Amino acid sequence: MSQPTIGQLRVKPGRQFPFLSRHPWVHAHALLSDSGKDSGKSSDRKQQHTPGPFSDGSELRSGDVVDLVDMDGNFLGRGLVNPHSRLRVRLYAYDSNIQINEQLWTDRIDAAIARRALAGKADADQAERLIFSEADLLSGLIVDRYADCLGVQFTAGALMKWRQPILEHLAKVCGSRQIVVRVDEKTAKYEGLEPEAGTLAIEGAPLTAPVEYRQNGLDLSVDLVGGQKTGGYLDQRLNHATAAGYMAGRRVLDVCCYTGGFGLVAAKHGAESVTGVDSSAAAIAAAQASAQRNGVAERMSFIQDDCFDALKRLADDAEKFDAVVLDPPRFAGSRHQVDQALRAYLRLNSTAIDLLPPGGILVTCSCSGRVSRSEFLNMLVDAGRRRRRDIIVLENRGPAPDHPLAVGCPESDYLKCVIAQVV
Repeated sequence: MSQPTIGQLRVKPGRQFPFLSRHPWVHAHALLSDSGKDSGKSSDRKQQHTPGPFSDGSELRSGDVVDLVDMDGNFLGRGLVNPHSRLRVRLYAYDSNIQINEQLWTDRIDAAIARRALAGKADADQAERLIFSEADLLSGLIVDRYADCLGVQFTAGALMKWRQPILEHLAKVCGSRQIVVRVDEKTAKYEGLEPEAGTLAIEGAPLTAPVEYRQNGLDLSVDLVGGQKTGGYLDQRLNHATAAGYMAGRRVLDVCCYTGGFGLVAAKHGAESVTGVDSSAAAIAAAQASAQRNGVAERMSFIQDDCFDALKRLADDAEKFDAVVLDPPRFAGSRHQVDQALRAYLRLNSTAIDLLPPGGILVTCSCSGRVSRSEFLNMLVDAGRRRRRDIIVLENRGPAPDHPLAVGCPESDYLKCVIAQVV
């Protein structure tokens, strides 16, 4: 695909600073409303493409390349525009000499895969995240490898213009048996796309069964076509193993267990018993199948229920566990939801503390990028104060190394996993 025509968009006064720090997200409210009038000439294109106002009738099409400039016309970055999204532009280059073309995507994909090898190459039968969106300078693209298959998630509508060369290069460098593409309904709604539950990208390679892989000494499987997101939650895999070391011989409650998560690894590594709680019947069925496959079914039981309701009922019944794991879904999708999310975390953790005897282990997580680590720890301070209990942090952890952090995009520092003793 040849280099598309470049238009020029101007940011409002004082809105240039995040992009000087190489933040990739340009929201619509940061741009001048009359951006079409501010287009300048570009020296590296043959034909001027003048963007009109951002509306359904805009001359800008999703996936077009644009230059972002400040009020004085100084270059800030180059990216792809999506007139249908509130996240109007995603930046991929901060040097005006860098072109956005097929070579850029292949180079970034190769660099992301090479970056994973720095922490040690994963075995062929294991799972790993190969591309992590903003953290790999590929905003809007997530790629997970499960053994010999890839799960690809597009979260940026603008990248769809480059979908085919991206998938073709992934197939070439990974040698995958199959690539499954997903676009979830929420992304589709906000990016002007059609949702995809699981499109097979490699012709003639049917995927009629879950993909089997190894992780933390367990034989696992993932339904890339019908499962949640791109499969399992690979960011927590090292936390699963570390937390299991604190749970040998203990009665464990694993809340929001999804397909097994913390509980399966804990049971495999010596927990006396594990009770998993999740609202999804499909997730629990998958967890039960994994427990059976790995020889720990007799030590695992499951409750299908809302996490808040289940915890309250267990507390009302004066149940006690030696360890409680809290790994809820994201509570804050935007900065406006942070206070509400912190209240939910407080409620969840306070009730979990009621289930722990003195000396019990609390493993509590947040995958809400908008909730900072300091805010999450302060929430635990409040939970301990309300329950008149001391909380001693033993480990303050983040995701596995294949989920890196781009310092220019602090939102990529999203996962918090605190292992603590409650006394």
